[in-house]
Amino acid sequence: MKQASIYPDQKMRCDWANPKNQIYIDYHDNQWGVPLHDDNMWFEMLTLEGAQAGLSWETILKKRQEYKKAFKNFDPNKVAVMTEKDFNSLMQNPGIIRNRLKISSTINNAKAFIKIQKEFGSFDNYIWRFVDGKTIKNNWRSMPEVPTKTKESDAMSKDLKKRGFKFVGTTICYALMQATGLVDDHLVTCFKHKKQI
Repeated sequence: MKQASIYPDQKMRCDWANPKNQIYIDYHDNQWGVPLHDDNMWFEMLTLEGAQAGLSWETILKKRQEYKKAFKNFDPNKVAVMTEKDFNSLMQNPGIIRNRLKISSTINNAKAFIKIQKEFGSFDNYIWRFVDGKTIKNNWRSMPEVPTKTKESDAMSKDLKKRGFKFVGTTICYALMQATGLVDDHLVTCFKHKKQI
């Protein structure tokens, strides 16, 4: 079992929150697993989780501020109307992942995101339906126990794809659920376990 003393503040954390990596620690302590209810943040997390496919989450976190600038503070209405000129500019931006499919999917997803907002009143109203409006709280003791997908992430992935979203496979959807508090996967030994509102 991880010893609390490896962290300067003596707090126990999930195994992935590397004590030598402050970016991970800050993300773990302040965002991961905290219930999200802001639509622009939802679009941000959808974009970042999709961008992460095949890469480390650390890479994405380091580029997060550049992503925010490049994609208009993650305002889906502004991203949805990006032009070919904007796309070409994004492809030259070293601050983001310059992957043609990932960039085009972000613009595409913004359009699909807006359609959901119109249908459900907000994306937040739509996405929380997959967990019946309440965080699924788990009691894992080690990281190998934590799943990479569930029936809920399967259902979410299937529905998002049906609505035209890209880069929303079930594994990406489960990572999104963990990041946004649809599920609480903090280990039982972690100081954040069951601390969310």
